[in-house]
Amino acid sequence: MYKSTLAFAVAVGVLAQQANAAGFVEDSKLSLSSRTMYFDHDDRETGSNSSRESGQGFKLDYISGFTEGVVGFGVDAQALWGIHLDGGKGHHPNNSSFFPSDTDGSAVSQWGRFGANAKARFSKTEAHFGSALAPNLPILVSNDGRLLPQTFEGGTIQTKEIDNLTINAGQLTHAMGRASSNRTGLSVAGIGATQDSNKFQFAGGDWKVTKDLTLQYYYSNLEDFYKQHFLGLVHVLPIAEDQSFKTDLRYFDSSSDGKNGEVGYQFSNNGGYAKNTGEVDNKTWSAMFTYTLGGHAFLLGHQQIGDDGGFVWLNQGNVVDGNGRNEGAGGASFYLFTDSMINQFARAGENTTFGQYSYDFARLGVPGLKTSISYLRGDDIRNKSGDGSYNEWERDARIDYVIQEGTFKGLGTSLRHGVYRGSGEAGADVDQTRLIFNYTYSFM
Repeated sequence: MYKSTLAFAVAVGVLAQQANAAGFVEDSKLSLSSRTMYFDHDDRETGSNSSRESGQGFKLDYISGFTEGVVGFGVDAQALWGIHLDGGKGHHPNNSSFFPSDTDGSAVSQWGRFGANAKARFSKTEAHFGSALAPNLPILVSNDGRLLPQTFEGGTIQTKEIDNLTINAGQLTHAMGRASSNRTGLSVAGIGATQDSNKFQFAGGDWKVTKDLTLQYYYSNLEDFYKQHFLGLVHVLPIAEDQSFKTDLRYFDSSSDGKNGEVGYQFSNNGGYAKNTGEVDNKTWSAMFTYTLGGHAFLLGHQQIGDDGGFVWLNQGNVVDGNGRNEGAGGASFYLFTDSMINQFARAGENTTFGQYSYDFARLGVPGLKTSISYLRGDDIRNKSGDGSYNEWERDARIDYVIQEGTFKGLGTSLRHGVYRGSGEAGADVDQTRLIFNYTYSFM
């Protein structure tokens, strides 16, 4: 079990000195979240990457309030525990991102970790330092798509001192994968365990120009791998009381940094073409439009990945330990509309058109029940030789229900099914099913 000694020591010190201060205890929250999950990944071509596993995850969160005074102090702590419920060598590939692998390649029976953050608040500014950070920003999205969430170690600061402007900045040093007890350095897809970085810096902000229009700019730098600029625009046009039209525009400009491209610091470009082998060189734009009418939501969008290389994001997927075991760090999210259930649609030259229909059954008197179906089609994929004739598509469907009242109020169920097909070198055909039960109990 991994412990961030420094963060925990700071947290305990703050707790010991400030526990009796007004606000620290009164505003504290303690909750236990349970997630039971069945995961079936069916590799339709070779079967070598197929997995069929189920597990039980627990997440205990303590979030304190802040002490009184000009500067308020607090502490957050998180304990995670994953339990393997079934499966074995025949159902668990060693590169699985659902469970960590044991020395014989089978899934471990259980794993866990602990993290803590010290925090401080001054006026409308908050700083957090520790090993249980979960950013949700355009340049970094913490992944929570399996049994336990991905977390990061480092420090972040957020300020809202200027009305309608939220500024975020920080530096991260390590990641704790969604299926790992250990921390790893930070990297990108296609990099081995010795090629990582301990410096991911970012800064940017969200400016709410009007109540309906938000503009965004963020910059990030993973030392020796890449630099990335992001521009975003979100606008919601109210049409009637129960009707609206949303526009969401996103643009990324990513380039090489430091040792990127050298042996040990090469980016795989997601298995596609690269103008300069192993280097980051990409411009990506995307646009999504959503029309909402009552419980109906109709979404249509398009995304263009630049011709010079694939889209890049923080991803420790190939990090292994000294025995060659997968650290479980695989699996990372990113801020593109095409980050879907199975595939990413993020290779050089790829043009992806996508659509989705969703319905909220609360309009029919069944609150808590929602369903959606989406389809993505990517064309003009450039393979390693530069040929742009490959294509791929994915179809995803899901239904979610949260019990609204009674003994089991808050118990949520989600059933998801995805189908992916690719031509030529685009990728292996995959079917995937997930069944998830979520429940959170608040103690205080």
